[in-house]
Amino acid sequence: MPNLTMHRRDVIRSAALAMTASSYSKILGANDKVNLGVIGCGGRGQGVMGTFIKTTQVNVTAVCDVFGDRRDQAATKAPGAKTFAEHQKVLELKDVDAVLIATPDHWHCPIAIDALNAGKDVYVEKPLSLKIEEGMHVVKAARVNNRVCQVGMQQRSGQHYIQAREEYFKTKKLGKITLARTWWHGNGAHLMKAPPKMATKPSNLDWARFLGPVKWRDYDPQQYWNFRAYLDFGGGQITDLMTHWIDVVHMFMEQDNPVSAVAAGGVYCYKDGRTAPDTINVLLEYPDQWTATFEATLAPGLRGAAVEVCGTEGSLYITRSEFVFRTAERKPQETRVQSPRDQTIDHVENFLDCCRTRKLPNGDVYIGHRSAAASHLGNISYVQKRRLKYDPQREEILPL
Repeated sequence: MPNLTMHRRDVIRSAALAMTASSYSKILGANDKVNLGVIGCGGRGQGVMGTFIKTTQVNVTAVCDVFGDRRDQAATKAPGAKTFAEHQKVLELKDVDAVLIATPDHWHCPIAIDALNAGKDVYVEKPLSLKIEEGMHVVKAARVNNRVCQVGMQQRSGQHYIQAREEYFKTKKLGKITLARTWWHGNGAHLMKAPPKMATKPSNLDWARFLGPVKWRDYDPQQYWNFRAYLDFGGGQITDLMTHWIDVVHMFMEQDNPVSAVAAGGVYCYKDGRTAPDTINVLLEYPDQWTATFEATLAPGLRGAAVEVCGTEGSLYITRSEFVFRTAERKPQETRVQSPRDQTIDHVENFLDCCRTRKLPNGDVYIGHRSAAASHLGNISYVQKRRLKYDPQREEILPL
């Protein structure tokens, strides 16, 4: 991969120029369906594919996975779709306008870049990248090829998230904000056990292709089945969960530029060979004098996920189902608003609309890159066991 330096101001400038006249070479009519290829047909991939289908705005024309069983499962939900084991074959199809990428994290950037270079619009699950230095290469590919690239941080399109931003953050009703707390405890996706039938590698599972850019190791059913628990394939709870919540904080604060990071945690409970911590705490500091935290444990005594932003005039607590604003008085006044529907369908519909209009989507690739980068700082600090100083403009970790 070539060495690329692109500063934040350059990305913003290029974003303004990105959707030029050449973008319209593939523009769809308002009533045209988008032909969608699905790359990665595990639980999340099939779930989001189902959301695309529910919009009635797509034809799923191809499904792709390294495991034949998952390809076949996805094909039953998308009658007529062609099936493939190699993502390059999907990208060669003229009847694919856009792709959904829902592979393990280590494949997100390589496949996204291939898809964008092939002229496809891209909806890629979060985190955008496995490594902090990868993300900007996807941004470049999207901009150079004038493609729409939405990262699956669905809160960006959630109606009550947008309402909270407009009513409480843009109006500064919280006063001076000093702390954004985020947490996600007891997420079962990080505790999945490979079923007995996976103990021996299935004949229709391409293990070498699953590994892809990751160094070789013999087939391990648990590393395949629960890739989130291994830092070779994903960033554990930090990039899988924190990325969602730190993106909400960035959305509310309109800042995505942490200047320091520190993290602590470990494999305290689940001694099953995992390399990602089962318990983790991350602290980020931002230049406008506020901090953001993330905490997570898989220990079953604690469950739940939320963001709480605290200021001198009040606080706002938000989950995927509601938000609650409380004033800062001893007997606070409270405003509670429920989410009208699942945010994923809003996010998918925003992406499909942008495929037609060529506008930048709510979870544009640059936004996804910056929120992934903030999360990566937590993982780097955890692995290196030190506090990091960060230059968010140059995107460089600095010596202390």
